[in-house]
Amino acid sequence: MAPPTPTLPDEILEEIFLRLPPDEPACLVRASLASKLWLSLLSGPSFQCRYREFHGDPPMLGFVYSLPEEDSGPLFVSTTKFGAQLTNDEKFDVLDCRHGRVLLGDKKAGVKPMTLLVCDPMTGYWRELSTPRYGYYDGHVAAVLCAVTGCDHRACNEGPFTVVFVGIDIGDDVDYVTRTRARVSSLQMDDWSEPCSHLDEWSEPCSPLDLAEAYIKQKPPLLVQDALYFVYEDDDDHVGILEYHLGSQLLALIDVPVVDTGIDCDDGILISMGDGSLGLAHVHGLTLNLWSRLVGSNGAAAWTHRTVINLENLLPVIYINITPRLIGSVEGRDIIFMNTRLGIYQINLKSLQWKKIWRNKSCDALFPYMRFYSRPGISLATPLYDFGTTLKYVIY
Repeated sequence: MAPPTPTLPDEILEEIFLRLPPDEPACLVRASLASKLWLSLLSGPSFQCRYREFHGDPPMLGFVYSLPEEDSGPLFVSTTKFGAQLTNDEKFDVLDCRHGRVLLGDKKAGVKPMTLLVCDPMTGYWRELSTPRYGYYDGHVAAVLCAVTGCDHRACNEGPFTVVFVGIDIGDDVDYVTRTRARVSSLQMDDWSEPCSHLDEWSEPCSPLDLAEAYIKQKPPLLVQDALYFVYEDDDDHVGILEYHLGSQLLALIDVPVVDTGIDCDDGILISMGDGSLGLAHVHGLTLNLWSRLVGSNGAAAWTHRTVINLENLLPVIYINITPRLIGSVEGRDIIFMNTRLGIYQINLKSLQWKKIWRNKSCDALFPYMRFYSRPGISLATPLYDFGTTLKYVIY
């Protein structure tokens, strides 16, 4: 009889598996299929916790994006060998993506209260809720984020989350006074795949903020520390920043930096700098300008012009007469996404390294999907939300 095949101790196997790249989830899947022992090790909570701690920040497995209204296509694009479970229903558009969750909105609802969906692309679970019923919206934005205080957001997709909805309310009075309001809905994950039955899931609106003759741009919302930031533009093409503080639940206005060339709303985007400050990136011609808003010794916040980058010397080929557009960023990573005639590029603002992530060039906004692949095993198929078509199933 042949001697049994020698095996490595579990501790050595775990040390090897810890070094599998997090941005290539197929490596974890292949390893989990090799044997029952490996499957047990990889799917155990102890290893998954160590794996996240070893690699730190979650990797980008893909991205969701917003298309021009006349275009259609799949909402999720994988940058790795990861198959997301997300609807391709053309009536939904991407509003936000953060902490392992994607927020979709019914783009055909117009100014009426619309349906929101919070989805987990890895499991296919979803949660439905309706936007608040106050006035009529002359513009709106929404954001989704983890609701757990002190969470490191490496594996919080199954915990409670918060949806913040900000709308410009044209009111019911004769003069149609426009006011900006924000409302918050905090939901639990044990309600996955169950639509909200009542509209009282939303908090009372915060104190209104007058934004006459203005509309909120459909740019990716930005989370910096304890505040959300949105971009708005008025009828005079003046660009400003709308801040919603999660702690005080108050809205405030922030001016953008004053520059000679002006800042066009289509050429700029809010970014979260690596030092934890609010940042702004905007393109003028083929020059990328980076600003950060820092608090001085007197307690007042002011914009500082930090960096100027010549894109003509950075990207391989670029059309000289066409200005690239900034369409997204990775919060806290100093990484931005740029739309050019040749496709979409990811640029690291520290190293100035770039890579092309998609050939499509009609994307309006890009939202990176940052998450560790946490389901290396195989279990029963889980039904997904029925979007008017045949139910789909995912094996994870």
